[in-house]
Amino acid sequence: MAVLSAAQRRKIPKSEYGEPGEDKYPMPDWQHAANAKSRAKQQLNAGRLSRDEYDKIVAKANRVMSREKK
Repeated sequence: MAVLSAAQRRKIPKSEYGEPGEDKYPMPDWQHAANAKSRAKQQLNAGRLSRDEYDKIVAKANRVMSREKK
């Protein structure tokens, strides 16, 4: 997975984030979507993410991943 610099992260449209209001879980490509799913699961298990937020992030990541076959 490519690392996003601050400048690259700022260029990502809000619609490509798992949590657009907080600019969390960027998903510009397949690799970042897969990583977002993993990180969201970790945060859910740690109690820092609600089930509803987790479900939204996973659904969005699945859409990105199906759009961009690896």
